[in-house]
Amino acid sequence: MTRAVWVGCALVGFSVTACGGSDSLDTSMDPDRTPGTTGSGGSGATSTGGAGFGGRGGSSPPLTGSGGFGGSAGFRDGGFGGSVGKPPPIDAGTYTEAVVESEDSPPPLAGGTLAIIGGGARAAASDPDRDQVVTVNLDAMSIVSTAELARGDEPGRLVEDAGGRVHVALRGGRAVSVIDPNNGTVLGRLPICHQPRGLAYDAARDAIHVACAGGELVSYAASTGAPLRKLRLERDLRDVVVDGERLLVSRFRAAELLVVESNGTVSGKLRPPAPPPAIPAPGVPPIPALSAVAWRTVASPDGGALMVYQLLKAGNVQTTPGGYGGGSCGGIISTSVAHLRVDGSGIVVDDVGAVLPVDLSTTNSRAFAVASAAWTPKPVNFRLQPFVYVPTPPLPTNPASRVSFCGAPPITLPPPPPPDGGVVTPEGGSRAADGGVAPPRDAGPPSIIPGAPGRVVALGFRSNSELILQTREPNAIVFGQRVLELPGRSRKHTGYELFHLSTVGGIACASCHPEGHEDGQVWTFAGFGPRRTQSINGGISGTEPFHWNGDMNDFAKLAHDVFNSRMSGPSLSEQHVGSLFRWIDKIPRREAPPADDLVAVERGQALFNDGEVGCASCHSGEKFTNNASVSVGTEGIFQVPSLIGLAWRAPYMHQGCAATLADRFGSCGGGDAHGKTSQLTAEQRADLIAYLETL
Repeated sequence: MTRAVWVGCALVGFSVTACGGSDSLDTSMDPDRTPGTTGSGGSGATSTGGAGFGGRGGSSPPLTGSGGFGGSAGFRDGGFGGSVGKPPPIDAGTYTEAVVESEDSPPPLAGGTLAIIGGGARAAASDPDRDQVVTVNLDAMSIVSTAELARGDEPGRLVEDAGGRVHVALRGGRAVSVIDPNNGTVLGRLPICHQPRGLAYDAARDAIHVACAGGELVSYAASTGAPLRKLRLERDLRDVVVDGERLLVSRFRAAELLVVESNGTVSGKLRPPAPPPAIPAPGVPPIPALSAVAWRTVASPDGGALMVYQLLKAGNVQTTPGGYGGGSCGGIISTSVAHLRVDGSGIVVDDVGAVLPVDLSTTNSRAFAVASAAWTPKPVNFRLQPFVYVPTPPLPTNPASRVSFCGAPPITLPPPPPPDGGVVTPEGGSRAADGGVAPPRDAGPPSIIPGAPGRVVALGFRSNSELILQTREPNAIVFGQRVLELPGRSRKHTGYELFHLSTVGGIACASCHPEGHEDGQVWTFAGFGPRRTQSINGGISGTEPFHWNGDMNDFAKLAHDVFNSRMSGPSLSEQHVGSLFRWIDKIPRREAPPADDLVAVERGQALFNDGEVGCASCHSGEKFTNNASVSVGTEGIFQVPSLIGLAWRAPYMHQGCAATLADRFGSCGGGDAHGKTSQLTAEQRADLIAYLETL
């Protein structure tokens, strides 16, 4: 049996701490193993919205723990490590966990669902799996209240205002709920927009700013809910940060910040600076690195914003075994954290050892932590940790500089946790893992804590030495040595677990398909050429064969060739493949943005169904595809894609040559070989586009 050791690390100075633990694990995924231990809590004060940073000051001592990711230690200047050449095949073993499927399929992971409130005394946790918000007393580790929301509301980001109310973005509910955390009462439900995403509290104006995926930026009075302002920005908005008089609004897949001035104008964009291109081998063109998928953006204590995002090496991607990655530094996707400021100063930390970095939290002493949601208590990728802690990042420079971290050598394994693990149930009292009294607040860095009981989906600093974790399956709050299980039945689904699982190659299905959609990128595959990431929401059953070339006859072949081989994932049984397929097939179609002109949509629909134009001859049926492979004048034969969620899927075409739908009707779209549209007027094309964006 192949063995590996999962460890954590604690480094001081310019270093990264991956707070993990130890457990001798085997690559056969033995379901009877006991999880290991993780390193201790974090450091710093938590932002309650975008208005600034509260909490307690003082020094930021390093967290305790030991171990590491392997490889060279510490930060290093310049670009990021690893190459994109052909790596050796990796045997990731066999996935043997029993198949479990909850009655109703849980939504894809978004993360960032925890807020520290009440001056650090409490935590409010959104639970999108069970449509509830739970408030926890952190000192007693007991539940204060549970706010029950409507089925399908899918609560996400949340912030506290000056009056102690908690405002929660309902990702599936087209609204923001205002909750009294003392008793769980829903004080109001504000129909802000169709797809609310990020929230920030503006203390100077006593206002809540809401970023919506459809491009709306809505502000309302925190105390009354009265509307203050509504702006229409670019689509795919994610988080909001209050930066003095201005707002910084992130765009999810583009990994950029829109700078919104106090008068509502967008004065510019901030993007993480690109590292030098990677040179995989002599004679091979350099491969530029692309910033994408900004999972989380929060206010920085130095002004501006901290953004955690994925850094992509999207060229010369190999489709051979192990071709998608060799770990956190050598794969096609790595994690970076950028400090972005309007004055151009900042810092970038590359190669942060996290996969699916769904949350980021910082302190008033500049330390930060990143959740690694692709980690599980029974991991496949043993280099991965539940979260990564950076105690002392370098100071920002102008222009922004960058440093890289490719791991630290293993040091000393921490002792195993006590058998009871320090668990607290909703009905029980609080106790430390060793049965003694829990460590007092602000007592400095706590000792080694038990391993995270489930994947970390959110985290937040309570003080400079206290980091709170929110986990999924079990649904729990972890603080120091204590674990408080939150109410509600299990929503475990094997398909969900596999979709969000980090392989040995340091990549998950959700890395390219975040939140069950797609990353908006064009990848250049060796031997195939450029390929736009395809959408998978709205149902994939009946759309076989898969991939642009139609080279994957069924999902079982795709799971083997991509997940097991290219991604270096574990071998899956037929039952596991079936569960993954069923979960993906139930990802709901992404709701289209509201149409501005319904009459234009009707005219466009008539054109779409016009036999002379010919759109519906291929894009037919419920999923707007006949599943055929055809030539449309774009130098090849390709699968007819579904048009579901088309408004969100720029750039268009198999090679991403059309930045907008209007560009698709230009030279790169195939001309009249791709539907007969040359006879349409500019107004008719606009009507057709208006209809396509409603699908």
